[in-house]
Amino acid sequence: MPLPPILHEDDALLAFDKPSGLAVAPDARDRARENVKELVQAARGAGLANVHRLDDETSGVLLYTKTKPALDFVSGQFQAKTAGKIYHALVVGRPEEDAFAVDLVLKEDEAARGQMCVVKKHGLASRTEFKVLERFALPAGRESFAWIECRPATGRMHQIRVHLAASALPVLGDPLYGDGTELRLSDLKRGYKGREDERPLIGRLALHAHELTFVHPTTREPITIAAPLANDFAVALKYLRKFAGGRAR
Repeated sequence: MPLPPILHEDDALLAFDKPSGLAVAPDARDRARENVKELVQAARGAGLANVHRLDDETSGVLLYTKTKPALDFVSGQFQAKTAGKIYHALVVGRPEEDAFAVDLVLKEDEAARGQMCVVKKHGLASRTEFKVLERFALPAGRESFAWIECRPATGRMHQIRVHLAASALPVLGDPLYGDGTELRLSDLKRGYKGREDERPLIGRLALHAHELTFVHPTTREPITIAAPLANDFAVALKYLRKFAGGRAR
């Protein structure tokens, strides 16, 4: 498999547009599964290092550094929470507020390996700020959807997904925290009956790591790296805007 598309490269940094479904690191339970780390190191050498994490199902900006000083400088910003992260999510439901924040204590679910749960204590504090970009109203009796900007202030595993699910706004296509809702063209287009083999407009987790902003390790100037929306997102939004009355804020 070739490397994911490159979004930015210079002497210190290498940023990719990671597709949904591609793991960031080797899977201990499936050593044969392809992942970005081994692809990068096979193509560019073992000196490159991943700065942050993305869920396997999440698409978008994934940042690597080429030197140890660059890694220390950039990862320090993530640890200090001074690096800016913006995600976009298509969620099931209709948020009442235009902007809201979620603060929860999270820990790994002892009954479900690889999942997180909300607890009152003995976990890790987490916070995400959300802004509603568009709302989509479907005919009576059908689900509504919303296009949301997510700004995580902490970096807990599955944080955005758990925060949205806890707000009764699960991410569309989330296999762990979602409600099983699918989005099909036949749900949107009046009189369109679809086909027996009709597929959802988005058949995966509808969460995209849109943008990273941090201080460059060499120039010491702010840099922003953004990943364009994947085609399935663009198509879904096009049909929602056309048939479900989406309105940008």
